[in-house]
Amino acid sequence: MSSSPLSKKRRVSGSETKTGSNCSSALSVRTESAAPANGMARNGTESEIDEGLYSRQLYVLGHEAMKRMQSSDVLISGMRGLGVEIAKNVILGGVKSVTIHDQGVAQWVDLSSQFYLREEDLGKNRAEVSLPRLAELNTYVPVSAYMGQLTKDYLHQFQVVVLTASSLEEQLWIGEFCHCKGIKFICADSKGLFGQLFCDFGDDMVVTDANGEQPLSAMISMITKDNPGVVTCLDEARHGFESGDYVTFTEVQGMEELNHCEPMEIKVLGPYTFSICDTSAFSDYVRSGIVSQVKMPKKINFKSLKASVEEPTFVMTDFAKFDHPAQLHIGFQALHQFQRKYSRLPKPRSKNDADELLAIASALNAKASSSYKQEELKEDLLRTLAYCAVGDLAPMNAFIGGLAAQEVMKACTGKFMPIIQWLYFDAVECLPEGDAVLDLTETKCSPRNCRYDGQIAVFGLDLQEKLGRQKYFLVGAGAIGCELLKNFAMMGLACGEGGDITVTDMDTIEKSNLNRQFLFRPWDVTKMKSETAAAAVKLMNPSIHIIGHQNRVGPDTEKVYDDEFFEALDGVTNALDNVDARMYMDRRCVYYRKPLLESGTLGTKGNVQVVIPFLTESYSSSQDPPEKSIPICTLKNFPNAIEHTLQWARDEFEGLFKQPAENVNQYITDPKFMERTLKLPGSQPLEVLEALYRSLVTERPKSWEGCVFWARSHWQTQYSNNIRQLLHNFPPDQLTSSGAPFWSGPKRCPHALSFDVRNSLHLEYVAAAANLFAETYGISGSRDTAAIARILESVKVPEFIPKSGVKIHVSDQELQNASASIDDRRLEELKSLLPTVEMLSGFKMYPIDFEKDDDTNFHMDFIVAASNLRAENYDIPSADRHKSKLIAGKIIPAIATTTAAVVGLVCLELYKIVQQHKKIDSYKNGFMNLALPFFAFSEPIAAPKHKYYDEEWTLWDRFEVKGISPSGDEMTLRQFLDYFKKEHKLEITMLSQGVSMLYSFFMPAAKLKERLDQPMTEIVTKVSKKKIGKHVKALVFELCCNDDSDDDVEVPYVRYTIR
Repeated sequence: MSSSPLSKKRRVSGSETKTGSNCSSALSVRTESAAPANGMARNGTESEIDEGLYSRQLYVLGHEAMKRMQSSDVLISGMRGLGVEIAKNVILGGVKSVTIHDQGVAQWVDLSSQFYLREEDLGKNRAEVSLPRLAELNTYVPVSAYMGQLTKDYLHQFQVVVLTASSLEEQLWIGEFCHCKGIKFICADSKGLFGQLFCDFGDDMVVTDANGEQPLSAMISMITKDNPGVVTCLDEARHGFESGDYVTFTEVQGMEELNHCEPMEIKVLGPYTFSICDTSAFSDYVRSGIVSQVKMPKKINFKSLKASVEEPTFVMTDFAKFDHPAQLHIGFQALHQFQRKYSRLPKPRSKNDADELLAIASALNAKASSSYKQEELKEDLLRTLAYCAVGDLAPMNAFIGGLAAQEVMKACTGKFMPIIQWLYFDAVECLPEGDAVLDLTETKCSPRNCRYDGQIAVFGLDLQEKLGRQKYFLVGAGAIGCELLKNFAMMGLACGEGGDITVTDMDTIEKSNLNRQFLFRPWDVTKMKSETAAAAVKLMNPSIHIIGHQNRVGPDTEKVYDDEFFEALDGVTNALDNVDARMYMDRRCVYYRKPLLESGTLGTKGNVQVVIPFLTESYSSSQDPPEKSIPICTLKNFPNAIEHTLQWARDEFEGLFKQPAENVNQYITDPKFMERTLKLPGSQPLEVLEALYRSLVTERPKSWEGCVFWARSHWQTQYSNNIRQLLHNFPPDQLTSSGAPFWSGPKRCPHALSFDVRNSLHLEYVAAAANLFAETYGISGSRDTAAIARILESVKVPEFIPKSGVKIHVSDQELQNASASIDDRRLEELKSLLPTVEMLSGFKMYPIDFEKDDDTNFHMDFIVAASNLRAENYDIPSADRHKSKLIAGKIIPAIATTTAAVVGLVCLELYKIVQQHKKIDSYKNGFMNLALPFFAFSEPIAAPKHKYYDEEWTLWDRFEVKGISPSGDEMTLRQFLDYFKKEHKLEITMLSQGVSMLYSFFMPAAKLKERLDQPMTEIVTKVSKKKIGKHVKALVFELCCNDDSDDDVEVPYVRYTIR
C-alpha cells in the first residue's frame, strides 16, 4: 500500500498577464500539499522526483527525462475536447507548469467530448471553467488559465506551445514565431472521424533515445584480429543488435584495448556475429567479455509549419489507407478556407456544403506542390470529411490527444522519436455500412441543443438513442478502465432509459495510481476503485447509469455474473492487467456470444483487439509465447545478470518470510498436514520438515536480539559460506572435461564477502532481514541501525570449513537426472523432534505477502540488499532501488498518453459494435508504439472453420440440448448418447464436464451399467462432488466423437439446458 494521501488546500489567484495591450485576466490554480510529508519541492526546482506518484511513468521515461520535463512550461490553446485531453495527459505527466488558453465560451457541441464542462457551464469561458478541475490532477504542476489574445510577447515564456481548434492563419504566424525562437510547436485538430497532428521541434532537436528500449547486451565467445574484427556472441540467445548500432565492451580478457572503448558502430553479419573496427593491431583475444549497446544522441531538423504545408512528410497510421494522408492534407486546408469564407464549418450531411468543400479542395490541389499533389481527389473521403467536420467525438480526441501529449513530452525531454512532421488519421469505418449511411440526413444529424450534438452531427439521432440503451460490463477500473468510463460518459453509453454499466474492480486506490488513473484524487487513496470511478463519471455526465462492484471475475463469482446477467448484456469491455482474467472473460463472452473489446498497454506500446460473435476469432485463439524462465542452477549457483540476483532475492523472501510461517500454521491447525507432506514427491518431505524444525526449534527467536543474531548468521551462510563451498567444489582454475576453463562464458567466478558492520549495505541487509523475521514471529522490530550495530558486536559467527562430498549441480538437466535419496531415518527423527501441536497451543506465525509499493515495510529494503550483495559476490553491476523494484516487483511500465490513445481506438470500435457492423473488414485490431512512432491496423482474424460431415462450425457454435423434457423428466446418460447417434450420427467416445470424466468407452462395465440410466445432473454432482448452483441454467459438456466411418472428428461443445 502506498503512503497516505496528501492533504490539500487550494489557491486560486488572479495574476497579471505578460501582455502589454491585452489586460484580460489570467487565473492560476495550484492544488498543494499543506505539508508535503516527503518535503518535495515544486516542479522546476532542483528536487527529487516523487517516485511514489510517478513510479510507473518513470519506468517509461527514466529520471533524466522526467527532470527535463520538470523544467518545461507548456501552453495549450483551445479548451474543447481535444485541448482538455492533451492538457489532462500533460499535467499528469509532470511538467513544470501548464497554461490553458481559450477565448471561447462553452456550447452544447463541446459537451460531447469536453469532460470538464458541465451543462451549468454553458456560456462561460472554457478555460476558466476547466482550470480548477485540471489543477486537481497533479499537486506538483501549477495550472493557470489565460483568456487574452495570443501575442509574441506572451508566447515568449513557454518552451512548448500546443494549438488546438485554431485557424490556419493563427497556426502559421505562431508556427513561424516558435520556429524562429526555438519554441517547440505542436498543432492538433479533430473533425468528427478525422484527426490531424503536426510537430515542429526546431532546427536542432536532439533525440537522446529513439525507442526507449533497454540497451541490449550479450556475452562474447570470440573476437578475431582482422580488419574489420568480427565479434561472435555465445549462442545462448541472439544478440539482437542492428547495423548502425553503437556498442562498447567490458570484461574482455586478452584484447583489453576494447574494454571501456569509445562507442563504436557495428555491422551485423548474423544472429550471433557482427563486425567492429580494425582489430588487427590489438592483443590476442583470450576469453570472456560483455558487449553493450550505447544509445547515441541523434540530431533532427524540422521544417516550420509554413514550409511543411507545402512540402509535407507524413507518418503513416494505417497502411491500408496509404493514400489518405495527402488527400486529408488538402481536405483540412480546404476546411480552413471554407471556414474563413463562411465563418462556419460545413453543416452535417449538407450536400451543398460538401460540393463547396470539394470545389475548394480541387482548386488547392491544382496549385499544390508536386510533393503532395493528387492525380485524382478521393471525392467520397472528402465528402465524408465535410459531412462530419462539425462533429466532436470523445474517442477521436482521446486518440489524437494521447498522441499530441506524448509529442509534448518528447519536445520537453528528447526521449523517443518525434512525429516527422504530419500525422493524419481517420476512422470512416465507424459510419453505417453500405447503403445504411444514406439514412444519415441533414435533419437526423442537425443539432438538438443537447450534450451529444457533437456526436449526433456524425452518426445521427438514432445511434445516440441506441447508445443510451446499451448494457455493458466493464471489467477493471484502473488506467484503461478510467479512460473507458470517461469516453462512455461523453458518448452517452448507458445514459438513456434501460441502459446500464456494471464496473467491477476489487482493488483500492494507491498513490502510484494517481499518475494515470485520472478519475482518482489524492483524497481518494484507500477507497475502492470501482465506486470512486463510477462517482467521478457521474459528475461528468449525470445521466449515466452505472454501478460499481468489488468482485474478482472468475468461477467464484458466477453466482453474481450468472446467465441472467450475461444474457442481458450488449457487450463486455476488458480493462485488465493479467492474462488469466482476460482468458476467463474471453471464455464467458464466447459462451454467451457477446462482443468483447480487449486492450492493453506496456509503456508506450498499446494494442486493441475486437472480438465479434460468429465473425472473428476470440482473444484465446492466439497466445503470446511463455516468458523465458531462468534455469534453477543459474539462480542457485551461476548468476550472470542482475535479473538473476533479483529473482534469487525474491525467492529468498518467499522462502524465509512466507512459506515457513504458512507451513507452521498449517502444521498447528491442519491434522492432515503431516500425512499430506509425507506424500510429496522427491526430497520435498524432508525439506519441509527440516524447515519446520528450524522455524519451531533451532531458529525460533525469543527476542528482537535473537532476530538480529539470525539475520547476521543468514548473511554469513549466503554471502560467505555457500560461496566458499562452491569454490571448494569448483576452484577458480577448474577445467572442464574438454580442457576449457569451468569459470567462463555465462559462469562468473564468485568470491566470498566478509561482513563489515561499517558497510551500509551489510547493515541494511541485517536490519531488513531481522525486522521481517521478527514480524513473522510477532516480535517488535527496530529501525535504529546504531542499536542493531551494537547488537552485532556481540555476535560470534562459527568458523566455516568447506566440506568434501557436497554435490552441486551444474545444469538443470543434471539436477533432474539426480535421484533424490530420502533419508528415512532423518525423517523419523524430525517427526519425533518437532514440538507437538499441544505444546504449541496459542502459538502462530505471521506469513508476509510481498508488497513492493510500501517503502516503510522493509520488503524492498531486503530485496535490494539481498540482490546487490549477491551481485557483489559475482562481480555483477548492482541495481538501484528503482530498477530493482521494476524487475523484482514485475511492474508494468505505464503512462497516461498510451492509455488515452488506446482507449480512443477501443471506443471507435464500440461505435461499430453498437451499430452491429457485419463485415469483418469494418473492424480494426490495432497496435501502436508511440515512442517510434509506429501504428499498425489490421482486420481481425476470422474465426477458424472446422467440419464434421458437411456441417461447418467455429468456436461460436455449439450443440443445444434440452435436458428436461416437457413432462419434467431429465435425460439419462443412455438417452444422451442415443440422442447424438440418432440426431447427429455421432458416437460419443468420451464425455466430460470441466475436469470431471462422465463417460468413456473404456469405463469399467459395472460403473458404466450404473451410470447409463442415471440423469445427467446426478452423474455430474456425483463425479465432481459439487452441487449444481441454483443460478446455473445450463451445463457445458465436452465431447470426443467418432463419425459413422469410426474416425475421430472434432465437434463443438454441448450446452445442456437444465432450467
